[in-house]
Amino acid sequence: MIESDIRSKFLLGMSKVSCTVSVVTTDGVAGRAGLTVSAMASVSADGDAPTLLICVHHEAPATPLLIKNGCFCTNVLASEQSGIANTFAGLTETAEKDRFGCAEWQLMASGAPRLENPLVAFDCNISSAERVGTHHIFIGEVQDIFVGDDKPALMYGNRAYQIAKHL
Repeated sequence: MIESDIRSKFLLGMSKVSCTVSVVTTDGVAGRAGLTVSAMASVSADGDAPTLLICVHHEAPATPLLIKNGCFCTNVLASEQSGIANTFAGLTETAEKDRFGCAEWQLMASGAPRLENPLVAFDCNISSAERVGTHHIFIGEVQDIFVGDDKPALMYGNRAYQIAKHL
């Protein structure tokens, strides 16, 4: 067990780290699901396919569907899409089964839904999934990429949404 002092400092320190906000979606034999994440990062551009990772809480309803479907689409959100982020984070009164009604969607090659107008979307097949602590780390092999309009990204840091601005 981690000492509470170091855990508290870790949570405070990580709250200062700004990250892009993404809605991760999946669809397939297990059904359709989606959730908002801020833990998404590039792993490698080299190899058989580029790879990225996402981290998802083990109790998130989407977790078993991601594992069974074996695919996901990471929809990186633009600054004006905080409402979509809130919906998929469960911060609205929208029932989980109705969350996809908040936006227009297209299907990617994997079958996972992508937003009609994300900043960028990465369609991935899961190559690895490992539980570490309270989260699953999913490694996705990128099969397709949709690049949207050049807009500021929606960011999350200091426990609030932020907008990335060009310097």
